[in-house]
Amino acid sequence: MAQTQAQIEELQASADTDFLLGIPNRRGFERELHRAIAYIKRYRASGALVVLDVDRLKPINDAFGHAAGDQVLKAIVAALLAQVRASDVVGRLGGDEFALLLWNLSETDARVKAAALEEAIDRLTFVFDGRTITAGASAGVSVLDTHSEAGRALEAADSAMYVRKALRRHEANS
Repeated sequence: MAQTQAQIEELQASADTDFLLGIPNRRGFERELHRAIAYIKRYRASGALVVLDVDRLKPINDAFGHAAGDQVLKAIVAALLAQVRASDVVGRLGGDEFALLLWNLSETDARVKAAALEEAIDRLTFVFDGRTITAGASAGVSVLDTHSEAGRALEAADSAMYVRKALRRHEANS
């Protein structure tokens, strides 16, 4: 009985974890987000949700293969984890999109943190087939408060990320 229960718990954990990166997948992250919002509502806490999209991952995969893309993703996760506290949550929503649940930040602090996350990823360099490559990332923020709802918060952060991505693309072409 105990062995069966242990196997069930192991399967549930693997269902919520991105096997490549060892962080919560979309399902696991959304579970954490729902839990966090319930906590925020109950205890009048605060937090922020950051959705971050990696720039140029598809061209890296196309030019150098998926092993190169996986290496980029692993480095990005390491950079994100180095920028957050142990109580914060970093998850992979899918493909080249990540989400971060950051506790006890004002909107201003959350925007500063999002910019620092972009900068940390922008600084990463990779060498594939003798070529030095950068990926980059764009981040959008949604503040979590007692009125937050998980789906709307994800949509708001995602929309802000697309605005940021367009702005960064415009700045790069100016």
